[in-house]
Amino acid sequence: MAGRWCLASILVLAWCAVTQAYKEPKSYNYDKGVVDKLSHCPGRYCGRTKLDNGSWSVCGACERGLRRDNRSACVECRDEPEFYDVLYLGFMGLLPLTFHLGCIDAAATRRTFTYELIALYGSAILEVGVAAVVTLLVTEPIGSFNIRSCKVRKLADWYPLLHNPNPNYEGKLHCTQEAVYPLYSMVFVFYTLCLLVMLIIRPVLSSKLMPNRGKSAIYSALYFLPALIVAHALAAGLIYYSFPYMVIILSVMSNAAHFAFQLDQSMLGLLKGCVRDVRNLVILLGHWGLHAYGIVAITQLTEGVLHGSLCALVPLPALFYILTSRFTDPSNII
Repeated sequence: MAGRWCLASILVLAWCAVTQAYKEPKSYNYDKGVVDKLSHCPGRYCGRTKLDNGSWSVCGACERGLRRDNRSACVECRDEPEFYDVLYLGFMGLLPLTFHLGCIDAAATRRTFTYELIALYGSAILEVGVAAVVTLLVTEPIGSFNIRSCKVRKLADWYPLLHNPNPNYEGKLHCTQEAVYPLYSMVFVFYTLCLLVMLIIRPVLSSKLMPNRGKSAIYSALYFLPALIVAHALAAGLIYYSFPYMVIILSVMSNAAHFAFQLDQSMLGLLKGCVRDVRNLVILLGHWGLHAYGIVAITQLTEGVLHGSLCALVPLPALFYILTSRFTDPSNII
């Protein structure tokens, strides 16, 4: 009997916990109505919007394209993207392109460049390029390649949802907004357009050029594009501040993996493979381009001559692998 009462008590407590968890959170109005004079709003992102009659709204989230200033007024974002912001958007554009090219290369049966393979490479570049151009054109100001943005100040700007204030502990004041407009939303538009353009162009080319293996690259894109969207939704701020180092580290690892798959691991064999095989040469140059991109993103070329000369180090990881390959040969260890 005691066990039954204990079980019933646990079930009742669990039910209360579930109903409390799913209960709609209490919303709190910092003001009872509009105010004639601009006054301070709590939190980092809550602001007031100026109404048509000259009064100010209650504290809340600023509309899209607006951001709170030091006086708690929601003002229009008129900043231009900084050089680092442009590099970040370029990195987000390189991600789907790199995945597309890798999936197409993996789907190919031959390890050499063929007409069919080059056509699919060109299709992937065209798809990403069209998506990027359309994304820029539909972003404010519409019809222009210029971008009107809000300046990124700190990591918290990417996660305003985590900074809703709770004045006097009476209830949360919901002020979630895109504080980094439009760096957050336009990436979602870009990835969506990448998916749509690919579904329009790629199936026709794949059915004619690679009828058996070409569809696997399309299926792969149907997985990695949603994965990129989820990763951007959850970790956009972390990616924004760490992408230069991610580019360098991942490109070095990918470069080493590419060399590791070569059958001839001798120094001379690796050198000949880089020169004689066009495919290996293109892959190597692509890695060097990513190395240079990471260096530019880290330094931002604030000291043009010095930081520009660092790009001469991009062949170093490949040379290091080639020069030390004989020391890591498994046959020497045995």
